[in-house]
Amino acid sequence: MQNIFAGLIAGFIATVVLSAMMVIKGLMGLMPELDIAAMIGMMMGASVMVGWIVHFMIGTIAWGGGFALLYDMIPGDNAVVKGIGFGVAAWFGMMIIVMPMAGAGLFGMTFGIMAPVMTLLLHVVFGAVLGGVYGMLLQRGTLNAA
Repeated sequence: MQNIFAGLIAGFIATVVLSAMMVIKGLMGLMPELDIAAMIGMMMGASVMVGWIVHFMIGTIAWGGGFALLYDMIPGDNAVVKGIGFGVAAWFGMMIIVMPMAGAGLFGMTFGIMAPVMTLLLHVVFGAVLGGVYGMLLQRGTLNAA
């Protein structure tokens, strides 16, 4: 049975890791124009700070909670594999829905081929952390199933 609270915790932690990687990517000069928080803020007609808040809400609530709800239906033999699959699905949704809405084209191709490649790698790590933390929390039994 799914555990929503564990999913929210795992989603938040995975979003922290993803966000740190996004900031490091930008500081290294790797595709600084691909700034997801700024894109979200711009789409909302708001600041980058609002973009970061919404980014964390999506990662924590939508993806973390969604992972917990769908966990038993996601293919894979362990939580990390399930998380990676879920992360790839989230990436695909971002590529065909969010990127075009933000004016970056399908798969973010206005930024070039590195945009989908870079974001796929980030989402694979996000999914691995999401699944790993979720599995660890359930295995510890420290949270009651919701």
